[in-house]
Amino acid sequence: MREVTADELLGSFVNATRRELEQLPLPGLHETIWSEREYLGWRDQRSSRVGYIVHWREDALIGVVVRGAPGGLRPGVAAMCSLCHSTQPATQVRMFTARLATLDGDTGSSIGTYICDDLACSHIIRSGPPHLTSPARVAARGAAMLERLTRFSARVEQASREARGG
Repeated sequence: MREVTADELLGSFVNATRRELEQLPLPGLHETIWSEREYLGWRDQRSSRVGYIVHWREDALIGVVVRGAPGGLRPGVAAMCSLCHSTQPATQVRMFTARLATLDGDTGSSIGTYICDDLACSHIIRSGPPHLTSPARVAARGAAMLERLTRFSARVEQASREARGG
């Protein structure tokens, strides 16, 4: 992922209200190792259910506000993240929804998908045994993950745009 600034981040969200943008907690951008990320994902420390996902789509930075479902999947079973396609204990994967919203407010609809609870898929694809973390394998998994994320964010962006009447 290419490096981003705080102003770029704030201007990237396609489904955030004005209030959400005013209260948006910024991650530690100076501590981020950009070369080891396909996207930037972080959780809001003030509200454990709220998260943020930002990625580049060509030359446009796209951000999506997501909300984790209350509760989680049943412990003791495996679940798969729809972004990184990693199978993990169900307690580490959560349904996240992206509300369809405009700057003026929520439309009442949302789009959801299962994502790693900590939004750290870029780290997940880089951990594991050597045969799964070779540079070629990580690059292929990263590209596929970013393609899935791009499809998800495009759906949110399109639906939010339609909600605005444009």
